[in-house]
Amino acid sequence: MDSIPLSVTKGGSCVGKNVKRQFPKPSELAPLLKFSLPTLRRKKRRLEQAYTIWDLRDIAKRRTPKGPFDYTDGSAESEVSLERARQAYRDLEFIPSILKDVSTADLTRTSLGETFSMPVGIAPTGFTRMMQTQGEIAGARAAEKFGIPFTLSTLGTSTIEDVVAAAPDGRNWFQLYMWKDREGSMALVERAKRAGVKNLMLTVDVPAAGQRIRDYRNGLTVPPRLTAGTVINAIPRPAWWINFLTTPSIEFASMKNWEGTVGELLDYMFDPTMTWEDLKWIREQWDGTLTVKGIQNLDDAKKAAKLGADAILLSNHGGRQLDRAPVMLHLLADIKKEFKKDYEIHIDTGIMHGADVLAAVALGAQFTYVGRAYLYGLMAGGQDGVERALEIMRTQMVRNMKLLGVNSLDELTPKHVRFLNRQ
Repeated sequence: MDSIPLSVTKGGSCVGKNVKRQFPKPSELAPLLKFSLPTLRRKKRRLEQAYTIWDLRDIAKRRTPKGPFDYTDGSAESEVSLERARQAYRDLEFIPSILKDVSTADLTRTSLGETFSMPVGIAPTGFTRMMQTQGEIAGARAAEKFGIPFTLSTLGTSTIEDVVAAAPDGRNWFQLYMWKDREGSMALVERAKRAGVKNLMLTVDVPAAGQRIRDYRNGLTVPPRLTAGTVINAIPRPAWWINFLTTPSIEFASMKNWEGTVGELLDYMFDPTMTWEDLKWIREQWDGTLTVKGIQNLDDAKKAAKLGADAILLSNHGGRQLDRAPVMLHLLADIKKEFKKDYEIHIDTGIMHGADVLAAVALGAQFTYVGRAYLYGLMAGGQDGVERALEIMRTQMVRNMKLLGVNSLDELTPKHVRFLNRQ
């Protein structure tokens, strides 16, 4: 091995002959000594330091009492349905094409007759003001700003009229649980129609409430009750309680305050007698677009399409209903083969990254939805946090499209993805 030639300085240290030492000049140091001034806007600083949805989740956990956070974060029984859904996205392998001009990356997507800025909508979530006081209004305004749809849940804590008033230029949709009280259900639908809602999202996977064990253990009620445990848990989270105690009480868009547990409320509302005839009846009552949410097998997908659904939403309710439910991403790949090319298949559950969205689109999804991902942002910083979540996902989509070698969503096909660890 050749030796490296060295020269010895007077002090005895060795310096390579190829290195020339000099004192730095002030003019050369100046560009290196530019510091950012600390901001006094703590919320802005913590959101800027969130680079992933998981970062927002960490912030949300620090700022939100255990009951509301666990209601958002958890799922049913062993929570394996949610974990498997997320694992399916992690187990995907992308197959890029190289040497393509990817100077542009077009995320726009047309769905249900409207064009959106990206193929992601905000899914319906219940009790949203319990997570953070801005609740659905923050979600609707963020969605309006980003040019994507916002879906209000039957169990939302803002009325459809208030949501539309807060985001008058947004695409505001409404999600319906069919109650045992059919007239009460359709009264909500009529309110949505009068408010200008164009898409009704009928959820069909709730003949009974899933067993969400975290909620039982936390004794979660709506509105939250001040017990010794909740007070102790709230001590390091004063902002949440200040907001909770100084804003209007939490009420539901669909009914007056409920004093029982979440599980009791769901058991009271959900109708185990709902059948395909009810879907047919709703289709006759509703003259806008109809999305059927909660499809989990091929036969049901075909029935929903035959009865007039404009889109089917493959969803296991974020893992919050049936434990060991099908993995929606796997189901998507199987179902897409059986449907006409232009029939809209949507998907949710487990999406935590912009690359997850691209994978779903490549496998045939026309549109995707996020629930927890947006709620983590909401809990981390209200509307600003929701916007940060959407910006994170948009940036991830643009970057990964370019790395895959595609300029538009229509260029994504199954050839761009491969499942690992799946027979």
